[in-house]
Amino acid sequence: MARGRLVPRLYRGGAGPITTSSTQSSQTQTSPAILTFDAAERRYGETVAVGGVTCAVEVGSFVALVGSSGSGKSTLLKMVNTLVTPTGGRVLFGGEDVTSLKPSTLRRRVGYVFQGIGLFPHFSVGENIAIGPRLAGEKLSAERVQELLELVELEPEMASRMPDELSGGQRQRVGVARALAGDPELLIMDEPFGALDPITRDALGEKVRELHEKLGLTTIMVTHDMAEALLLADRVLVMSFGQLVADHTPRELLAGAGGEIAQGLVAVPRQQAERLALMERPDPAKGPAA
Repeated sequence: MARGRLVPRLYRGGAGPITTSSTQSSQTQTSPAILTFDAAERRYGETVAVGGVTCAVEVGSFVALVGSSGSGKSTLLKMVNTLVTPTGGRVLFGGEDVTSLKPSTLRRRVGYVFQGIGLFPHFSVGENIAIGPRLAGEKLSAERVQELLELVELEPEMASRMPDELSGGQRQRVGVARALAGDPELLIMDEPFGALDPITRDALGEKVRELHEKLGLTTIMVTHDMAEALLLADRVLVMSFGQLVADHTPRELLAGAGGEIAQGLVAVPRQQAERLALMERPDPAKGPAA
């Protein structure tokens, strides 16, 4: 499978745009772009949520979009499935402006894992999984629902259960199954694991990455957790104050690339790991362990 490469116009703080050759000169594009943000902008009155972002996401890539709260990452993601409409620029999916596509077509081609899971509480698990095709005028068979449950490592019998009968991790797995129900070309996830405990979060992250490879998906994941981004993604986009400020592979970021804002985010998991390593060392005041 082709590894992801993005071709953005980058910004660093208040500086002007820098050319992609400074970060991508040694790489060549091998796959077409499935998604393009063309000077995409979203304003709310005088407030700029997204300020003219331009980048292309290659087919088959797994991209993490990170940044602090209010950086514009979720707003940018929601432009893809028209939950947010650009006030300037365009978002192209498969070369077509997303605002010109029929909602049913967009729902079929783009799977969306909501922040906070977002299951319908009065629908069974099976009905929740089948809602996307249903809105597109199609019926998902019971066999397909069972197949999707097994894909996310849930028992097929869970199709008849209600969401409040499931754990948080199980509900989020149902959310992933629902996003995959229409055999999408693109999977977008908005803080998909934020409400989960660390063990469940790690296991589900690995499962999503496995499904990305197995199903040949293109995946974009919004997260505020840089460790999660570094571990799961092929490339990491960093946003700050509505601007794209860095675009690098995880290895490049760990080697110091990306500028001050990106390195500030990388420093958090690195410092946590260093503190844990120090805690594992013997305490000199207590002498050698018996």
